Order: sequence, then C-alpha cells, then structure tokens
Amino acid sequence: MSELTLFLIKISYLAILWIFVLSAISVVRSDMFGARMPATPREAAAPKAPRQTKQKARRGTPTHVLVVDGANKGERADLSQAPILIGRGSDAAIRLDDDYVSTRHARIAVSGDQWFVEDLGSTNGTYIGSARITQPTTLNVGTQVRIGKTLLELRK
Repeated sequence: MSELTLFLIKISYLAILWIFVLSAISVVRSDMFGARMPATPREAAAPKAPRQTKQKARRGTPTHVLVVDGANKGERADLSQAPILIGRGSDAAIRLDDDYVSTRHARIAVSGDQWFVEDLGSTNGTYIGSARITQPTTLNVGTQVRIGKTLLELRK
C-alpha cells in the first residue's frame, strides 16, 4: 500500500472517531440539560394569555394523574394544568427519578372530552399494559401508563 493510501485511511479513521465522540457528548448534554425545543414563530410573537378559570369537572371525568408505583410513588399533577409533561427534566409537571425515563418522555393532553397519552420520542418507550404506544392513545380513568419503572394512572 502506498503512503498516500495509509495517510488517507488514518485521516478517515480520525474523522469517524471524532464524529462518534461529538455525538456522544451531544447525547450526554441533552440528557443532562434537556433537549432544546425551538419556539415556533406564533408562540414567540403572541403574548401569553391568562389561564381560564377552572371549569366544573363532570362526573366521571379524571381530575389528576397519580404515580401509583415507582420511586416517586404518591406524586400527582392536576389535569387542570394540561398538557402534563412527564420526564426527568426540570420543566416536567411530573418529574421522575428513573434511569429509564427520558428528559421529555411523554405528555398527557386533552382533546374535547378525551384524554390522550403521547410518547415524545423517548428511548425506552411508553406503555399501556404491555403494549408500547407509537401514537397518541386514549386514556380512561384507572388506565395505567408505564414509563420506565414507574406506573401512572388517571384518577378522579
């Protein structure tokens, strides 16, 4: 092999190595500090509207999300503050201390009269029962959602 070929192989190897190192640093940074969420032009330009007054909950309508099993057992978030962000990040309404939970793992939101859980592209997934969800999925009162080693449930 010529010296030029060996030189090019060495340079290619170093470039691939640096790409790997920089991508690993990027993953660690986003895990520690949270992923950057770009603000949409509409959100940046519009002033924040005051929250509407709390409406009277109908019978059978869930009022909060409760952590029923896991390290954060007993923690809860009121659904009047929807959408509810779940994850390890500091901006999460339900902050889970679980190694299997992403910084911004899942979101519980309402659409009309239905509550939905949505996985936000987490590494380990969000489960209802033993089924991993891949799209927004309807939640009912008492439905258990598993995120990492934590179980959450909609309650009245």
